[in-house]
Amino acid sequence: MTQTSATTSDAASTDSAHRPPRGLLELIVFVVGTASLGAEIAAARLLAPWFGASTIVWANTIAITLVSLSVGYAIGGRLADRNPTLSGLARWVLASSVFFAAVPFLAAPFLRQSVRAFSEYSGGLFLGSLVGVGAMIAVPVLMLGIVSPYAVRLKVDSVEDTGKTAGRLYALGTIGSLTGTFGATLALIPLVGSQRTFLVFSLLLALVSVPALRGRTRLLGVVITVAIAVLVAIPPGSTKTVTDAGRVIDEAETEYQYARVIEADDGTRVLELNEGQAIHSIYRPDDFLFGGYWDAMLVAGFGGSTPPRQIVNLGSAGGTVARGLTHYFPDVEVDAVELDDKVSEIGREYFGMTSDRITTHTADARPWLQQTGQRFDNIMLDAYRQPYIPYYLTTREFFQVTQARLNPGGTVTVNVGHVPGNDQLEKVLTATMRSVFGDGNVWRDPVDDTNTVLLATTGEEDPRDQLRAAEMPTDVRPVADAAAGRLEPGLEGGRVYTDDRAPVEWLIDASFAAVAE
Repeated sequence: MTQTSATTSDAASTDSAHRPPRGLLELIVFVVGTASLGAEIAAARLLAPWFGASTIVWANTIAITLVSLSVGYAIGGRLADRNPTLSGLARWVLASSVFFAAVPFLAAPFLRQSVRAFSEYSGGLFLGSLVGVGAMIAVPVLMLGIVSPYAVRLKVDSVEDTGKTAGRLYALGTIGSLTGTFGATLALIPLVGSQRTFLVFSLLLALVSVPALRGRTRLLGVVITVAIAVLVAIPPGSTKTVTDAGRVIDEAETEYQYARVIEADDGTRVLELNEGQAIHSIYRPDDFLFGGYWDAMLVAGFGGSTPPRQIVNLGSAGGTVARGLTHYFPDVEVDAVELDDKVSEIGREYFGMTSDRITTHTADARPWLQQTGQRFDNIMLDAYRQPYIPYYLTTREFFQVTQARLNPGGTVTVNVGHVPGNDQLEKVLTATMRSVFGDGNVWRDPVDDTNTVLLATTGEEDPRDQLRAAEMPTDVRPVADAAAGRLEPGLEGGRVYTDDRAPVEWLIDASFAAVAE
């Protein structure tokens, strides 16, 4: 016992001789707290373009963080008893900085796997990719968890001071966590992006560890710090410059998502968002009809009692449908509501969304619709983006808002993307819309294997007859007739979703699992 105490005393004495700056331990604890929670926010941001930002994704991210920190606490307590020196603690902080710097770069292969999983509808691979990214995040967070008990061990001078010392250090760490949370959310991610956010936290960890290191380890720390600083200074590279579909002519990591514009050799442009497995807008200079759900949405509103003149497009993306409406129907005015102003900017620059009869609004669909005093002849909803969709746009209360914003005889049209062969989401939305618009007033247009357009009417007329009788330009007449031929009553069997209970994430997960089996 005497020999062990002497050894510990010698180690502490040697570390004291190193004379680190006063308050350095407290600074390390604060920065570690900043990085641990800031990295959690950045990790969720890193995952969101591929896995969505649903409660499930957030639960996974928080769970990985908490489990990693817990394991780190346990390991840190043991390590602190074996080597209670500030330099020993600093080595773990430096190591965590290296892992944090690597996360956004090493994550790319796993994220590509998630893209492949989505395109192949493989539930196992999809979940495996999520676990893989989580595992990479877990390692540096675990290292940060080592710091708290280690710091308490170093700071405690006597048993009587243990509670006061531990409380003060944990308070510092918590204040750091708050700083990291708000710093990442309000400043770093919007200003420098998710990749550089990881690198900034990594740089901070390296900077505070260097003064506590000694000898060659300090030199290594300086080299690592400089290397991370260089990575921060280098602009993030393009994801791809050339794809199978053509050349990337613009791309941006916006506040909400990753967006890119691809141009083919024939001049056709497409807008891809996030995972890139769906085309959200399409453009050719002299064309306004492109097949698929865009054409179905273009004419669906004419299935109501009166031809639509005032239309709102919730989730307008690059404006493909809005552009077509204002081209073919000179009396139509469109309010294009898009959450991401960068996407609207892309629509104006690359997708011809330039008509003076298109008014763009940067807003979330439901709050905007609730607050506006306007009424519309047709409300188009195209804001569902797989794999996860906003639950508050799937509920009875939401469709009650749409009904309240309709003129007499108006319609609501909803583009429902889904896994091929799985109609559970469509059934739920149909049942929910029926609970508002009534039996017999919800119709479906099965456009293709992955898109169904739902139509809710407020009149007694058959929308198929209305579409066939509506005055249409020559180019659009075949589109309206084809849509009328496909229209049929909505599916039965779904459950009504409400604001209180709308487990849409579980529904989507179940659809992936069903296809993967």
